[in-house]
Amino acid sequence: MSDDAKKDVVSRRGFLGMGSAALAAAGMLSAADAAAQEQKPYPTKDSRSASDPGPGNPPLDGQNPDSFFPPSSDAGAVQTFKYPFGLAHKRMQEGGWSREVTIRELAISKTIAGVDMRLTAGGIRELHWHTAAEWSLMLYGNARITAIDLDGKSFVADITEGDLWYFPTGVPHSIQGLGPDGCEFLLVFDDGGFSEFDTVLLSDWMAHTPHDVLSANFGVSEQSLEKLPTKEKFIFQAAVPGALAADQKAAAGSMGASPHDFAFRTTQPAVTKRTKGGEVRIIDSTKFKVSTTIAAAIVTVHPGGIRELHWHPNADEWQYFISGKGRMTVFATGGRARTTDFQAGDVGYIQKTLPHYIQNTGDTDLKFLEMFKSNVYQDLSLSEWLTHTPPELVLAHLGIDKATLDAIPRDNIALMPK
Repeated sequence: MSDDAKKDVVSRRGFLGMGSAALAAAGMLSAADAAAQEQKPYPTKDSRSASDPGPGNPPLDGQNPDSFFPPSSDAGAVQTFKYPFGLAHKRMQEGGWSREVTIRELAISKTIAGVDMRLTAGGIRELHWHTAAEWSLMLYGNARITAIDLDGKSFVADITEGDLWYFPTGVPHSIQGLGPDGCEFLLVFDDGGFSEFDTVLLSDWMAHTPHDVLSANFGVSEQSLEKLPTKEKFIFQAAVPGALAADQKAAAGSMGASPHDFAFRTTQPAVTKRTKGGEVRIIDSTKFKVSTTIAAAIVTVHPGGIRELHWHPNADEWQYFISGKGRMTVFATGGRARTTDFQAGDVGYIQKTLPHYIQNTGDTDLKFLEMFKSNVYQDLSLSEWLTHTPPELVLAHLGIDKATLDAIPRDNIALMPK
């Protein structure tokens, strides 16, 4: 074969192998025709394109249907924003246990870390303090909490399911389970890298201080200190404490009780938004005065309802799902979006200013926490934005008619019904 013939064969093969995009670029296929060939309908859930015949974990897929088969509106890689407490290491002790979700488990969670802790009746989370502030919600049962304020005055209180507490950085405190079955609670810290293991513990401090120093400090004999612990206790079993009034009196002594209330009870008023879709109960420093670094919202979404499209301008959002089932879509910059399913015990996280929404996908109420490293709660809704912008500007963007725009709620109502 001549050199010219060989060149002709190569040229023909190259032409036949050209893709539609290359043909369009060469002017032999219109751009519209090329796009029509490249853009195919999104696969249906039961189509062959969506099948997954290889190894898998059906129970996990069943809990995460929007990851197993993402909605067509999802696009691109959005950083993982979910981690279940059920996958966290559980530190077992006589008297209870604890497990945590920090930046180690959920890399995106830079501003807040969480701990789930259980104490038996009489079980004690020993006297300690943190380098981060501690906010807590009682999930189950009853407990007695103690602290001293910065003036050395005591605080002793009993709390029950639904109550909150907040201890500022450096304030020493303790938690003890009460009858009949102790308690379980969620601890939230205003530092994503903080670990519950990184605390100043009374027992650990004593174990690492020479007895002659302790003797001189307390004005007691070294012999009387022989039974001090030789290592940290962290959580340990003890007897159920007696009457609250007796403990309060003994702790107050001549100093008197602290004027600061480190607890917030379910009976105390909060800023609440209530609609047919559910309610949002906001608890920040405007209502809970001591909580100066953490703001919270307790959200309840009725079946079929939606926590409306919104964003938070002042802080990242850390979530804890208490009950029910839901799914959340987070929209990120660069045309990216991701949908993930949540259920009780899961932690979610949304970076500051990123738009998102949460739908109730179950047949019971969906209840979850929204937590922020801030002294005040702030959010803005899509509906609020659109209805407080010149109408013609909005219509030009969205291609909707004036009647549709007029039907959109003008206020930030937080929750829309089914």
